[in-house]
Amino acid sequence: MVGHLPAQDRQVRLLLDSGRFAEADMAFDELIATGPHRVDERWNRSTVLVHRASLAWRLEHIPLALELVAEGWTELDVDHPEGAAAAHTISILGYLLETIGHRGPALNLMALSVQIARDAGDQAALAHCLNREGNARVFRAVTNPSESSTAQFTLARDLFDESQSLAKPGQVKRSALAGFARALAGVGEVELAERIGLEALALGRAADDWFTASVANWVLAVVRREQHRQEEARTFASRALDGAETIRDTMLMMQFSLDLAAICEALSDPVGEAAALRRTVAASSTAVEVLQEGLGQALEQRRVAVQAQRMAMAAREAALRDPLTGLTNRLGLERHAPMLLERTAAAGRVPWLLLLDVDWFKDVNDLAGHTAGDVVLQEVAHLLRRECRADDLLCRWAGDEFVVLLVDASEDSRNAGPIVAERIRSAVHRHDWQLVLGRITKAPTVSIGVAAGPAKLEHLFAAADIALYRAKRAGRNRVEIDRSQPAADRSTTG
Repeated sequence: MVGHLPAQDRQVRLLLDSGRFAEADMAFDELIATGPHRVDERWNRSTVLVHRASLAWRLEHIPLALELVAEGWTELDVDHPEGAAAAHTISILGYLLETIGHRGPALNLMALSVQIARDAGDQAALAHCLNREGNARVFRAVTNPSESSTAQFTLARDLFDESQSLAKPGQVKRSALAGFARALAGVGEVELAERIGLEALALGRAADDWFTASVANWVLAVVRREQHRQEEARTFASRALDGAETIRDTMLMMQFSLDLAAICEALSDPVGEAAALRRTVAASSTAVEVLQEGLGQALEQRRVAVQAQRMAMAAREAALRDPLTGLTNRLGLERHAPMLLERTAAAGRVPWLLLLDVDWFKDVNDLAGHTAGDVVLQEVAHLLRRECRADDLLCRWAGDEFVVLLVDASEDSRNAGPIVAERIRSAVHRHDWQLVLGRITKAPTVSIGVAAGPAKLEHLFAAADIALYRAKRAGRNRVEIDRSQPAADRSTTG
């Protein structure tokens, strides 16, 4: 991981694997002192965040682990993951899912990471990913003995064999060697498993690598049981469990303590069996507590995230809506119109923009009051919704001005603008305003300027504005069409 993680992140991992948890905790606190999410631009952000999540999980900083893994997953290109960094990220995600009990998705992710690393041609990343998948398959074979166990051990053997052939001397190569020995024991190659297990144990001890040493001791315990040398098997199993407890690896602790209890039972050692089972219970209790806390935090974070998302969406929506009429506001029109115009033109249809102005609106405010004026605007908005299609963009532009952008019109798009404009004008003209305004000498009507595209919003608006000016000068309550278009020599009046 030298080329994929900052030195400080790798140092915390080395301390954890060496069982030096107090030092690892202090180093992790220093690592995240300036912010757990801060990642220098030299590094792949998703890889670093997911790796930090795995560190936080092992150090029992559960809320932080969940927060980091969620952000790391978001940063990852899940549609087209490629490259060594993506392979590492997905592989670590699989490891985390394996740790918290989501074993099906975990194995799928690890297998995917192997394929990505293979496609990337990065031998170091491939060795890492092969190692993680191999460990996952070994534990499936051990915890769920069945007809498929041999197949899982066989797959794991091949994965570990390839991993150690690719890895340079170091932790990955050592752990792959220990895993290879366990897979060999699982497929019945006991003598070879013993020889390689002893080699892995010596390498692990020399490097202060508790994980490798612990797995190697487990291999030798399995081998001694096969050789019916139960006393030696108990010794190796006890050492394996001590190592797992040293590095606080819950999965190893649970499996090794169960194996130790079985050996003690075969030796008629009830005291040793009871002690091993107590350690099993302690390990499982720890796992359950961690899982429960993690699940609770995940659910709470999900609730908060969903609520925040809804609030953010509501805020964005509110910013694009006119609070009086509920129509899109000017900002919303400017935001959505370009995309709608482009889509309509691409479909071979003619987009139309209608610019409406309420006639005699000042008289309404002066004679009936501003509250009545607001109701008039709301009624006009209601009529626009009734006369237009759901896909059309309706906007209150400013004051008593409205904009209608007709897109994907079902009518002949070459004539849709004037047709809809006249429909709107007629609806407003025929509307019963007495309930809103009482007896008023001039009931509201609308003047409408119409322009066709394809064009940019500002060009359509300018053309419709000129047509609207003509409608106002010609006596109001009429539709005028932009004369620069082929159909522009028509006008309609009430």
